[in-house]
Amino acid sequence: MVRSTPTFTAERLAALQKSYNEAGQGHVFKFFGDLDDEEAAVLFEQLDAVQVERCNEFFDRTVRNPAAVEGGDKIAPLESGSFASTLDGSSSPDEISAWNDEGMRLIRANKVAVILLAGGQGTRLGSSEPKGCYDIGLPSGKCLFEIQAERIRRLQQIAASSDGTAATIPWLVMTSGPTSVATKKKFSDSDFFGLNPDDVFFFNQGVLPCFDLDGKFMLEQPGKLAVAPDGNGGIYEALRLSGALDWLQERGVEHVHSYCVDNCLVRVADPTFIGYAALRGAECGALVVPKKAWNEPVGVICLRNERYSVVEYSEISEETAKQKRADTEQLAYNAGNICNHYYSLDFLRSRVPDIEARLEHHIAKKKIKHVDLDSGDVAVPTKPNGIKLERFVFDVFPYVERMAILEVDRRDQFSPLKNAPGSGADCPETSRSDLIAQCIRFAEAAGATVEKLPEGREPSFEISALVSYAGEGLESLSGLTLAADQLINSLDDVVAV
Repeated sequence: MVRSTPTFTAERLAALQKSYNEAGQGHVFKFFGDLDDEEAAVLFEQLDAVQVERCNEFFDRTVRNPAAVEGGDKIAPLESGSFASTLDGSSSPDEISAWNDEGMRLIRANKVAVILLAGGQGTRLGSSEPKGCYDIGLPSGKCLFEIQAERIRRLQQIAASSDGTAATIPWLVMTSGPTSVATKKKFSDSDFFGLNPDDVFFFNQGVLPCFDLDGKFMLEQPGKLAVAPDGNGGIYEALRLSGALDWLQERGVEHVHSYCVDNCLVRVADPTFIGYAALRGAECGALVVPKKAWNEPVGVICLRNERYSVVEYSEISEETAKQKRADTEQLAYNAGNICNHYYSLDFLRSRVPDIEARLEHHIAKKKIKHVDLDSGDVAVPTKPNGIKLERFVFDVFPYVERMAILEVDRRDQFSPLKNAPGSGADCPETSRSDLIAQCIRFAEAAGATVEKLPEGREPSFEISALVSYAGEGLESLSGLTLAADQLINSLDDVVAV
């Protein structure tokens, strides 16, 4: 074997070992002397990047000395006047139009950017690729990344000034260790889906060491520390450390829309939402959808100790979940969280760093493959043997001074992709059906009719996002009966029957 020259000095190694020994984590060097130079260099660089005392502090604060739960926390639903809604005439058409106009004005002025949370793999979908590469079965065969990129392109076209001045919506893509290389390759191989590569910024979600139940770091291999992503709440630190916030400021961006990759209906850079939040002078905002039922397994935005918060479905009792509003028959806890957020750039740059220092981590007990320190063999546990710490993107909500919550129709904006094909809920088939149903509604709203198929046969009707972002621009379809199985990439190539 050819042995390479180590990339670290004996002095640096000794200093690093000393810091780990003092932190009670020196065992991670147990097999260091058995590694070849390349393996040793990799482990050294990995350990050198870890703030060991800070990680110990996270474990102690979260596991050993968790904040007392006030018996506790006072949970209350959102008050009727504390949020706006686009449903059931709750807001006038003029109000909604004003929000949209303001959002379009900001996009036209190049003041809006988008952050995509794309760290997840398609493992539960039976795919080893990043979830954004997944094809949900549309007639076009487009993956989630392409669908969302084309919405950005269409919105830029709509917002472009009549004098020919282009509108640009920068796209920041947060990946993870397992998805980073494959995501960048997908974008490169696809010519960035028609976007300017200079307007796309990739950055990586952070990781934290995996702990055993006693708070000791675990080794995945003799030469590799076991680590796990720090949760989607790691976005804030990752934005700062990657230089993304500075990049946005240099471009003059003031407003940011953030969303998860697994929602095929997301209105990327949604002008109505951005305009609503901006006009309210909000630091942070959230889109919500009404729950399907009291027992739908989704977190809800509500008040915890009089501060905005997300309460997971497992945290509230059946009795509480079934409560109705006094003025309507709607559920009191009805603001389903869909991980679709707004931020002012000033909030991300100026306030979040101080907020982060106060955020707690959440405990996830997992089965973690690890090296047995006595035998040196890799152990594969059959029950949870370790702890992964993570933060959630909504953990900042209690510290937000000016929050903007907007209720929208889930049929138009939320179809999550969580489960394996054939599972019947939140799966590729439901994502496909929901997007096709939306395209049919767009056509019908424009005055067209989509042919009815025999019972039991689903249509394969798709309108490219490059043709229409949210149903606009389809007036030429009025009066036509459209074939139910077609992909409309241009209004000049429509198939009528």
